[in-house]
Amino acid sequence: MNYTLTAEQDMIVRSLRAFREQELEPHEAEVDRSGEVPPELGKRIKARALEMGFYAPNLPEEIGGGGLDYKTLALFERELGKTSYGLHGYIHRPSEILMACSGEQVDKYLRPCVSGEKKEVFALTEPGAGSDILSMSTTAKHDGDNFVISGSKHFISSPVEPDFAILFAWTGVEQTKKGERKLVTAFLVDRGTAGFEIRRGPRCAAQRAYHTWELFFDRCRVSSSQILGEEGQGFALADQWLKMGRVWVAAAACGRMERLLELATRQATERKQFGQPIGKFQGTSFKLADIATDLQAADLLVMHAADKADQGIMEPEDAAKAKLFASEAVNRAADSAIQIFGGMGLMEELPVERLWRDSRLDRIWDGTSEIQRHIISRSLLRQYGG
Repeated sequence: MNYTLTAEQDMIVRSLRAFREQELEPHEAEVDRSGEVPPELGKRIKARALEMGFYAPNLPEEIGGGGLDYKTLALFERELGKTSYGLHGYIHRPSEILMACSGEQVDKYLRPCVSGEKKEVFALTEPGAGSDILSMSTTAKHDGDNFVISGSKHFISSPVEPDFAILFAWTGVEQTKKGERKLVTAFLVDRGTAGFEIRRGPRCAAQRAYHTWELFFDRCRVSSSQILGEEGQGFALADQWLKMGRVWVAAAACGRMERLLELATRQATERKQFGQPIGKFQGTSFKLADIATDLQAADLLVMHAADKADQGIMEPEDAAKAKLFASEAVNRAADSAIQIFGGMGLMEELPVERLWRDSRLDRIWDGTSEIQRHIISRSLLRQYGG
């Protein structure tokens, strides 16, 4: 596989890099300290993203999106991953499962997300059902042509309060060889619907300006016309989002790794001890070599998964391998970078400690490292009937 950038990809990366350096990075330290992106700054980032054609890059051109393929989207996520999610979250990549919208849903939900008029959240995780999706307790019970939803979600990420939620709830059960299995359905639930409450979640040590939200449903009534896709098929939609989401987390980790490598290499060249740059000592230079090697390996895993996604043949283990390796590699890189900077690496005046904190989240969200290892090992064992 040839991973050389095309002329179009090179132009997109260069444009994104200039945008990141000029519009985002100057604000990253302040938004991290405050845990907030000032509303006017958020509006400006969003307006500039729309103006430059960066908004909704993943959705088809016929509905106003950028129409980028998965390999180019991986490069997109990689470049923006070098800075705070709280800032580049205003360059919205709407959930691709909104393409399942039909009829009036297209104009009410899909197109407004592409134009920047609305913002959705993907509401799957619950306090008692993180990686074990099918143990979710949120229910949506039939009541004539309506559904009555009860339950809660947490760790729902968005830089701003959402306009609506893509909510996953179980609507029934089916019998399988292993016993009963919950049937999960996706719903489009608007903010302000009676019985639906949105609250800010706890502040995280990582990605501080990228908020978490808690969603509460108390006998919230919605019409069957608000089902996204088909009843009972929500798990397939969620799986589609999760698989590609893992590739995007891995791509962003590669971007952070590259930034860490650049910072650490410059420090190793400029900082002197015992009369010479610290990069002359193998204890430092070998750390740089390890980061560079990990970065190339992670990039190859990401682009391999994205290439297979473009061909429609990506397997869950392809995304899992990319996320597992990249998320753990960026943590090693951040730790080594702090060691190279010494005490200053932990000071807020430099971006290294922030990149270190932000990188820790990559091993947890969109499926923990343990879940990725489970997916990979299960695919291996399945070949032999295990």
